[in-house]
Amino acid sequence: MKEKTREFLKKYLIGFVLGVVSACTVSVIAATYFPSNDVTYDNSVSGLASTDVQSAIDELYGVCTTKPAGEQIIEDAGLEKDPYECRYFFTGANPNNYITFNNEQAGWRIISVECDGTIKIMRINNIGNQAWDTSGSNNWVRPVSLNTYLNGTYYNGLNATAKSQIVAKDWSIGAIKYDNNNLATQIENENGKKWNGKVALATVSEYIRSNSNKSNCGSFSLNNDNYNSCVNTCWMNNALVWWTLSTFVKSSNDAFYVNLAGILYYYDNHVSDYRGVRPALYLSSKVTLTGSGTQSDPYVVNS
Repeated sequence: MKEKTREFLKKYLIGFVLGVVSACTVSVIAATYFPSNDVTYDNSVSGLASTDVQSAIDELYGVCTTKPAGEQIIEDAGLEKDPYECRYFFTGANPNNYITFNNEQAGWRIISVECDGTIKIMRINNIGNQAWDTSGSNNWVRPVSLNTYLNGTYYNGLNATAKSQIVAKDWSIGAIKYDNNNLATQIENENGKKWNGKVALATVSEYIRSNSNKSNCGSFSLNNDNYNSCVNTCWMNNALVWWTLSTFVKSSNDAFYVNLAGILYYYDNHVSDYRGVRPALYLSSKVTLTGSGTQSDPYVVNS
Protein backbone atom coordinates (compact mmCIF):
# COMPACT_ATOMS: atom_id res chain seq x y z
CA MET A 1 0.00 0.00 0.00
CA LYS A 2 2.84 2.38 0.87
CA GLU A 3 4.51 1.77 -2.51
CA LYS A 4 1.25 2.25 -4.39
CA THR A 5 0.68 5.56 -2.61
CA ARG A 6 4.18 6.69 -3.53
CA GLU A 7 3.66 5.78 -7.20
CA PHE A 8 0.30 7.53 -7.25
CA LEU A 9 1.82 10.75 -5.90
CA LYS A 10 4.64 10.61 -8.41
CA LYS A 11 2.35 9.99 -11.35
CA TYR A 12 -0.51 12.39 -10.66
CA LEU A 13 0.16 14.90 -7.93
CA ILE A 14 3.69 16.19 -8.47
CA GLY A 15 2.75 17.97 -11.71
CA PHE A 16 -0.12 19.69 -9.98
CA VAL A 17 1.93 20.66 -6.94
CA LEU A 18 4.85 21.91 -9.00
CA GLY A 19 2.52 24.12 -10.98
CA VAL A 20 0.42 25.51 -8.16
CA VAL A 21 2.32 25.54 -4.85
CA SER A 22 5.49 27.48 -4.00
CA ALA A 23 7.85 26.14 -6.66
CA CYS A 24 11.18 26.48 -4.91
CA THR A 25 9.98 24.83 -1.69
CA VAL A 26 8.34 21.97 -3.57
CA SER A 27 11.44 21.28 -5.65
CA VAL A 28 13.42 20.60 -2.49
CA ILE A 29 10.72 18.34 -1.06
CA ALA A 30 10.32 16.49 -4.35
CA ALA A 31 14.04 15.96 -4.70
CA THR A 32 14.12 14.49 -1.19
CA TYR A 33 11.14 12.16 -1.38
CA PHE A 34 10.85 11.31 -5.06
CA PRO A 35 14.45 11.03 -6.34
CA SER A 36 13.96 8.24 -8.86
CA ASN A 37 13.42 8.70 -12.56
CA ASP A 38 11.42 5.56 -13.32
CA VAL A 39 7.85 6.86 -13.40
CA THR A 40 6.28 9.55 -15.52
CA TYR A 41 3.62 11.92 -14.27
CA ASP A 42 0.83 13.94 -15.78
CA ASN A 43 2.35 17.39 -16.36
CA SER A 44 -0.67 18.90 -18.11
CA VAL A 45 -1.24 21.26 -15.21
CA SER A 46 2.35 22.01 -14.29
CA GLY A 47 3.45 23.88 -17.40
CA LEU A 48 6.81 22.12 -17.31
CA ALA A 49 8.30 20.43 -20.34
CA SER A 50 9.57 17.33 -18.56
CA THR A 51 7.42 14.24 -18.04
CA ASP A 52 9.62 12.38 -15.56
CA VAL A 53 9.89 13.52 -11.99
CA GLN A 54 13.63 14.03 -11.72
CA SER A 55 13.85 16.07 -14.94
CA ALA A 56 10.94 18.20 -13.80
CA ILE A 57 12.68 18.79 -10.50
CA ASP A 58 15.87 19.78 -12.31
CA GLU A 59 13.93 22.10 -14.59
CA LEU A 60 12.15 23.74 -11.70
CA TYR A 61 15.34 24.03 -9.68
CA GLY A 62 16.86 26.02 -12.53
CA VAL A 63 13.97 28.45 -12.37
CA CYS A 64 14.27 28.74 -8.60
CA THR A 65 17.99 29.48 -8.63
CA THR A 66 18.03 31.93 -11.57
CA LYS A 67 18.34 35.50 -10.34
CA PRO A 68 16.53 38.38 -12.05
CA ALA A 69 18.88 40.02 -14.55
CA GLY A 70 19.00 43.34 -12.70
CA GLU A 71 19.88 41.66 -9.41
CA GLN A 72 22.54 39.60 -11.15
CA ILE A 73 24.18 42.71 -12.62
CA ILE A 74 24.16 44.60 -9.33
CA GLU A 75 25.79 41.68 -7.55
CA ASP A 76 28.30 40.80 -10.29
CA ALA A 77 29.47 44.38 -10.75
CA GLY A 78 29.28 45.40 -7.11
CA LEU A 79 27.11 48.39 -8.00
CA GLU A 80 26.17 50.85 -5.28
CA LYS A 81 22.80 52.51 -4.99
CA ASP A 82 22.62 56.01 -6.40
CA PRO A 83 22.33 58.62 -3.60
CA TYR A 84 19.70 60.61 -5.52
CA GLU A 85 17.28 57.99 -6.87
CA CYS A 86 16.53 54.30 -6.54
CA ARG A 87 18.96 53.32 -9.30
CA TYR A 88 22.34 51.62 -9.64
CA PHE A 89 24.81 53.25 -12.06
CA PHE A 90 27.88 51.97 -13.86
CA THR A 91 30.69 54.48 -13.43
CA GLY A 92 34.30 54.92 -14.46
CA ALA A 93 36.42 54.80 -17.58
CA ASN A 94 35.62 51.26 -18.66
CA PRO A 95 33.37 49.24 -16.35
CA ASN A 96 32.10 45.79 -17.26
CA ASN A 97 28.78 47.00 -18.64
CA TYR A 98 28.98 45.79 -22.24
CA ILE A 99 25.87 44.11 -23.54
CA THR A 100 24.81 42.44 -26.77
CA PHE A 101 21.38 43.59 -27.91
CA ASN A 102 19.60 43.38 -31.26
CA ASN A 103 22.40 41.01 -32.41
CA GLU A 104 24.91 43.85 -32.04
CA GLN A 105 27.85 42.13 -30.35
CA ALA A 106 28.97 44.23 -27.37
CA GLY A 107 27.36 47.14 -29.20
CA TRP A 108 25.56 48.58 -26.18
CA ARG A 109 26.43 49.47 -22.61
CA ILE A 110 24.33 49.46 -19.45
CA ILE A 111 23.65 52.90 -17.97
CA SER A 112 21.82 51.74 -14.86
CA VAL A 113 19.74 49.09 -13.19
CA GLU A 114 16.45 50.46 -11.89
CA CYS A 115 14.85 49.38 -8.63
CA ASP A 116 11.91 47.90 -10.53
CA GLY A 117 14.36 45.50 -12.19
CA THR A 118 14.44 47.14 -15.61
CA ILE A 119 17.84 47.77 -17.18
CA LYS A 120 18.64 51.01 -19.03
CA ILE A 121 21.09 50.67 -21.90
CA MET A 122 22.51 52.95 -24.58
CA ARG A 123 24.24 52.29 -27.86
CA ILE A 124 28.03 52.73 -27.86
CA ASN A 125 28.27 54.34 -31.28
CA ASN A 126 26.09 56.92 -32.95
CA ILE A 127 23.56 55.72 -35.50
CA GLY A 128 24.26 58.85 -37.52
CA ASN A 129 23.65 62.59 -37.30
CA GLN A 130 20.16 64.02 -37.03
CA ALA A 131 18.42 67.13 -35.85
CA TRP A 132 16.84 66.94 -32.40
CA ASP A 133 13.90 68.58 -34.11
CA THR A 134 13.85 69.83 -37.67
CA SER A 135 11.30 72.55 -36.90
CA GLY A 136 13.31 74.04 -34.02
CA SER A 137 11.22 72.97 -31.00
CA ASN A 138 12.73 71.37 -27.90
CA ASN A 139 9.39 70.03 -26.64
CA TRP A 140 10.10 66.28 -26.79
CA VAL A 141 6.46 65.32 -26.22
CA ARG A 142 5.21 67.35 -29.20
CA PRO A 143 6.69 64.94 -30.49
CA VAL A 144 9.85 66.31 -32.00
CA SER A 145 11.28 64.73 -35.14
CA LEU A 146 13.95 62.70 -33.31
CA ASN A 147 11.32 61.27 -30.96
CA THR A 148 9.23 60.26 -33.96
CA TYR A 149 12.21 58.68 -35.69
CA LEU A 150 13.47 56.71 -32.68
CA ASN A 151 10.04 55.34 -31.76
CA GLY A 152 9.05 54.79 -35.37
CA THR A 153 11.60 54.03 -38.06
CA TYR A 154 14.42 53.08 -35.69
CA TYR A 155 12.29 50.95 -33.35
CA ASN A 156 10.57 49.21 -36.26
CA GLY A 157 13.98 48.33 -37.68
CA LEU A 158 14.98 46.32 -34.60
CA ASN A 159 14.56 42.57 -34.80
CA ALA A 160 11.44 40.97 -33.32
CA THR A 161 13.27 39.51 -30.34
CA ALA A 162 14.84 42.85 -29.43
CA LYS A 163 11.49 44.61 -29.63
CA SER A 164 9.93 42.04 -27.30
CA GLN A 165 12.64 42.78 -24.70
CA ILE A 166 11.97 46.54 -24.55
CA VAL A 167 9.46 48.11 -22.18
CA ALA A 168 7.91 51.56 -22.29
CA LYS A 169 8.96 53.71 -19.34
CA ASP A 170 8.61 57.22 -17.97
CA TRP A 171 11.62 59.27 -19.12
CA SER A 172 12.81 62.42 -17.37
CA ILE A 173 12.63 65.27 -19.87
CA GLY A 174 12.49 68.35 -17.65
CA ALA A 175 14.60 71.35 -18.71
CA ILE A 176 17.75 72.20 -16.74
CA LYS A 177 19.96 75.20 -16.11
CA TYR A 178 23.34 75.70 -17.66
CA ASP A 179 26.41 75.59 -15.41
CA ASN A 180 24.54 74.01 -12.49
CA ASN A 181 26.64 73.19 -9.42
CA ASN A 182 23.94 71.23 -7.61
CA LEU A 183 23.37 67.79 -9.10
CA ALA A 184 20.44 67.04 -6.80
CA THR A 185 18.61 70.14 -8.04
CA GLN A 186 19.42 69.26 -11.64
CA ILE A 187 17.99 65.76 -11.23
CA GLU A 188 14.89 67.23 -9.59
CA ASN A 189 14.46 69.56 -12.58
CA GLU A 190 14.90 66.69 -15.05
CA ASN A 191 12.28 64.69 -13.16
CA GLY A 192 9.89 67.63 -13.21
CA LYS A 193 8.49 66.54 -16.56
CA LYS A 194 7.95 63.02 -17.86
CA TRP A 195 7.30 61.32 -21.16
CA ASN A 196 6.33 57.69 -21.59
CA GLY A 197 7.88 55.81 -24.47
CA LYS A 198 10.29 53.10 -25.59
CA VAL A 199 13.33 54.78 -27.12
CA ALA A 200 15.01 58.10 -26.31
CA LEU A 201 18.43 59.40 -25.19
CA ALA A 202 20.53 59.62 -22.03
CA THR A 203 20.08 62.73 -19.88
CA VAL A 204 22.74 65.20 -18.76
CA SER A 205 22.59 63.94 -15.17
CA GLU A 206 23.12 60.36 -16.34
CA TYR A 207 26.21 61.49 -18.18
CA ILE A 208 27.49 63.16 -15.01
CA ARG A 209 26.59 60.20 -12.80
CA SER A 210 28.47 57.77 -15.05
CA ASN A 211 31.71 59.56 -14.07
CA SER A 212 33.58 57.92 -11.19
CA ASN A 213 35.48 61.11 -10.25
CA LYS A 214 32.74 62.72 -8.16
CA SER A 215 34.95 65.32 -6.51
CA ASN A 216 36.14 66.85 -9.80
CA CYS A 217 33.37 65.86 -12.22
CA GLY A 218 30.24 65.39 -10.10
CA SER A 219 28.19 68.33 -11.37
CA PHE A 220 27.53 70.17 -14.62
CA SER A 221 29.98 72.95 -13.78
CA LEU A 222 32.69 70.64 -12.46
CA ASN A 223 32.50 68.45 -15.54
CA ASN A 224 32.94 71.38 -17.89
CA ASP A 225 35.61 73.09 -15.76
CA ASN A 226 37.68 69.91 -15.52
CA TYR A 227 36.84 68.33 -18.85
CA ASN A 228 40.47 67.40 -19.60
CA SER A 229 40.44 64.90 -16.73
CA CYS A 230 36.72 64.17 -16.59
CA VAL A 231 36.71 62.75 -20.09
CA ASN A 232 39.01 59.97 -18.85
CA THR A 233 36.77 58.77 -16.03
CA CYS A 234 33.44 58.55 -17.84
CA TRP A 235 32.66 55.53 -20.01
CA MET A 236 29.90 57.38 -21.89
CA ASN A 237 32.50 59.32 -23.84
CA ASN A 238 32.85 57.76 -27.28
CA ALA A 239 35.06 60.44 -28.89
CA LEU A 240 32.05 61.63 -30.87
CA VAL A 241 29.47 64.40 -30.62
CA TRP A 242 26.01 63.30 -29.50
CA TRP A 243 22.69 64.63 -28.30
CA THR A 244 21.33 64.24 -24.77
CA LEU A 245 17.64 64.24 -23.88
CA SER A 246 17.99 67.33 -21.68
CA THR A 247 16.87 70.76 -22.81
CA PHE A 248 17.83 74.28 -21.72
CA VAL A 249 15.36 75.88 -19.30
CA LYS A 250 15.75 79.40 -20.74
CA SER A 251 15.19 78.49 -24.37
CA SER A 252 12.50 76.78 -26.41
CA ASN A 253 14.89 75.69 -29.15
CA ASP A 254 18.04 74.44 -27.39
CA ALA A 255 19.07 71.01 -26.16
CA PHE A 256 22.34 69.88 -24.61
CA TYR A 257 24.90 67.73 -26.40
CA VAL A 258 28.28 66.26 -25.50
CA ASN A 259 31.13 67.54 -27.67
CA LEU A 260 34.38 65.83 -28.64
CA ALA A 261 36.09 66.97 -25.45
CA GLY A 262 33.30 65.67 -23.22
CA ILE A 263 31.91 69.13 -22.48
CA LEU A 264 28.15 69.60 -22.05
CA TYR A 265 27.16 72.28 -24.55
CA TYR A 266 24.20 74.31 -25.64
CA TYR A 267 26.02 77.46 -26.89
CA ASP A 268 25.38 78.20 -30.55
CA ASN A 269 23.43 74.99 -30.62
CA HIS A 270 19.86 74.67 -31.78
CA VAL A 271 17.77 71.53 -31.93
CA SER A 272 17.61 71.95 -35.71
CA ASP A 273 21.39 71.38 -35.90
CA TYR A 274 22.64 67.93 -36.76
CA ARG A 275 24.40 65.96 -34.00
CA GLY A 276 25.11 62.32 -33.29
CA VAL A 277 22.32 60.09 -31.99
CA ARG A 278 22.90 57.30 -29.45
CA PRO A 279 19.60 55.51 -28.74
CA ALA A 280 18.79 54.50 -25.17
CA LEU A 281 16.05 52.16 -23.95
CA TYR A 282 14.86 50.02 -21.05
CA LEU A 283 15.03 46.22 -21.04
CA SER A 284 12.25 44.35 -19.32
CA SER A 285 12.82 43.11 -15.77
CA LYS A 286 11.84 39.66 -17.07
CA VAL A 287 14.86 39.19 -19.35
CA THR A 288 17.72 36.94 -18.34
CA LEU A 289 21.38 37.46 -19.06
CA THR A 290 24.46 35.40 -19.75
CA GLY A 291 28.03 36.67 -19.89
CA SER A 292 30.17 38.74 -17.54
CA GLY A 293 29.83 42.24 -19.03
CA THR A 294 33.36 42.57 -20.38
CA GLN A 295 33.88 43.65 -23.97
CA SER A 296 35.10 40.16 -24.91
CA ASP A 297 32.34 38.44 -22.91
CA PRO A 298 29.45 40.90 -22.91
CA TYR A 299 26.12 40.32 -21.27
CA VAL A 300 23.74 38.71 -23.75
CA VAL A 301 20.03 39.38 -23.44
CA ASN A 302 17.75 36.35 -23.43
CA SER A 303 13.98 36.56 -23.40
